Amino acid sequence: MTDFALARRNMIDGQLRPNRVTNDRLLVAIGDLPRERFLPEAMRAVAYADDDVPLGGGRYLMEPMVLARLVQALQAQPEDRALVVGSGRSYGAALMSRLVKSVVAVESDAVLAAAAEQTAKDLSLDRVRQVVGPMELGAADSAPYDVILIEGAVRLVPDAILGQLAEGGRLTTVLAGTPGALGVAQLFVKEGGVASGRPLFDAGTPSLPGFAPPPRFTF
Repeated sequence: MTDFALARRNMIDGQLRPNRVTNDRLLVAIGDLPRERFLPEAMRAVAYADDDVPLGGGRYLMEPMVLARLVQALQAQPEDRALVVGSGRSYGAALMSRLVKSVVAVESDAVLAAAAEQTAKDLSLDRVRQVVGPMELGAADSAPYDVILIEGAVRLVPDAILGQLAEGGRLTTVLAGTPGALGVAQLFVKEGGVASGRPLFDAGTPSLPGFAPPPRFTF
């Protein structure tokens, strides 16, 4: 029988703190939230492994260190409104809900979204609103957002999502590299109506579907 509480502490002390995850509010939230509950039962024993964990259907729960560093870079505040794109079974959205006022979680896979809603109900997570729809469109009906987390690697961040950032808002994700290459975690900040990005660290995060660049026209 796995001691999940011990595994959670070991993850924090062995994976997160040594890799520059230092935000106290974030570490407390991670320590309180049972990551294993956001996985299929057959995968719960590896919930705290230093790796991406399969959710089924080609989707993954992001590696703990990568997710924690992306969330930390958002500098989320208690009054913030958050959007989580590609939320899967909504571990990232649940984590964000411990740090902000409200969270909208967008997921295109109805099976994953249904599992997320059940887990939220079981854990009494009342600050997360689950939306099923195209991830690349975000959730414009509740925009603007102070912080946006894209929970997976993408080839590009769509203008539709960048447009949902409030002035001064922050967005983090992993920009996928070329085949066989690592991706790069990025922080985007919107200033003067323009969102510009800077690299944070390398990450081998699996890609989300639906974020391919638009086709290029040739003449």
